[in-house]
Amino acid sequence: MSLNKNAQLKFEAGQNPRGITAMTDSGDMLTFNTAALKPWSKKSGFEYSVTPDGVATGGNVSPGVSGSNDVVDVTALTCYLAGVLTSVSAGADKAVTRAATDVACINSITINSSGVITVVKGTDSADATFSETRAAAGGPPLIPVGSIELAQVRMASNTAAAVTAAEIYAVVGTHREKYDFPGWEENPADGEITFDSVLPQSHTGAIPKGVFNDFSTPIFAPISIAGDYKPSSNSHSVSSEPYYNNKTLGSVSTSLGQGSFIAKLNDGVTDAIVKVKNENLWFQFFPNKNKSPYWLDQGILGIDLDFGATDHPTANCTISAENEATRVEV
Repeated sequence: MSLNKNAQLKFEAGQNPRGITAMTDSGDMLTFNTAALKPWSKKSGFEYSVTPDGVATGGNVSPGVSGSNDVVDVTALTCYLAGVLTSVSAGADKAVTRAATDVACINSITINSSGVITVVKGTDSADATFSETRAAAGGPPLIPVGSIELAQVRMASNTAAAVTAAEIYAVVGTHREKYDFPGWEENPADGEITFDSVLPQSHTGAIPKGVFNDFSTPIFAPISIAGDYKPSSNSHSVSSEPYYNNKTLGSVSTSLGQGSFIAKLNDGVTDAIVKVKNENLWFQFFPNKNKSPYWLDQGILGIDLDFGATDHPTANCTISAENEATRVEV
């Protein structure tokens, strides 16, 4: 009796567009996910797109060229706001507010959730000392949720004067939010991304900037007659070099091998699996279709057709993946 008589192989036959979705912070301000909405499709026309809030181009803040007191200029920019690439016109003579006395005060130059240049004033310090702590006296303010910080203006005098370049701070990741900083790794199988470093808690409620994903999830359909599934997997090899005194130094290299399976077809022309040849698709393999554990594989589908004279056409299929197949045990 075959141990695999209840096995079943499914392929990504369709897609369910989820639209732009706010990703959820896992609690460490480092890993964000789309919860149960996974995996993410990579089929052409349905590829996912992760876009954290932040500046894409432009948006430089400088002293007002008009020479007026307590103003800055902002160049035109594009930014991602709630997953949408938004264009913002340049702004001239944007007013900043000084402290009531000669003490430290920080103004954040932002783009609000409506795409408008907005200045947010921090709390005055008790002296001329600036703080790096958000919402602290003399520190930068917590900016509204959905806003993007372009720069900070730091002033320690309440005497009206032209803002100087030395008073403007725009270090990416500290005073300025870029959509592509910090970088991140994507895990479409688990529906999550992990940033290279923790996102600053710079928004109201001490939360990080918004992270969004415009994506689709696959709709799976069984391949009627399939067999010989092999998951995409790593293989390892060892090489060594001899040295004097009978010394040997070894090194290990890893390569990712293609997944594969065969399928019996109806006519080799109108079959659903044939129509998606060369597409980047997800595949599910259930060792027992009556139980929940399965393998999840994603890659470009290659098909080598064999039209026998006395048999149904055969599709010898390969899965050219970017990552190893994933075991899903729940």
